[in-house]
Amino acid sequence: MSRDPGAEGAFEAATGDGPPFTGDAEQRSREVRSALDGLRQIRRLTGGPDGAAGAVPALWERRQPVRAVALALEAAGLTPSAVDSAGVRTATGYRVRAGERPATAVVEWLGPPGSGAAREETGELTACAEALGRLGWEALLYKGPRGRRFLEVEPAGKPAGPAPS
Repeated sequence: MSRDPGAEGAFEAATGDGPPFTGDAEQRSREVRSALDGLRQIRRLTGGPDGAAGAVPALWERRQPVRAVALALEAAGLTPSAVDSAGVRTATGYRVRAGERPATAVVEWLGPPGSGAAREETGELTACAEALGRLGWEALLYKGPRGRRFLEVEPAGKPAGPAPS
């Protein structure tokens, strides 16, 4: 379980597996904007001469897709899910977890039992895919076990800059 995204310390984007946000919403909004600005700056600084700088995820994002995808979703104003201290889901929203392949993530729309999250998932995951697409991520909608839908997310295009070592 991740820590409270509103807790003191280093910024962490909400993945949907942490406790509900309890901090100052305006302060959190500033932190998210600042993190997204930093991500865009990384893309500009590592971008190649072809003019595509910023259009596709940088190597940093590809190495940490859960963090990068969670930041993109939170910056788009989408609501993360949350869990309590026992790991029981307490809020409906997106959840980002690692994909099976390197540089991929999976986005699900989850909520507490009886919340109606399953009925909302197609529309909400479509909104997630659109937000991710604006930041250079490709998101494909799949139907998984028990008919639940999820997005498989991967970076679009090739990263600019030197090849990873």
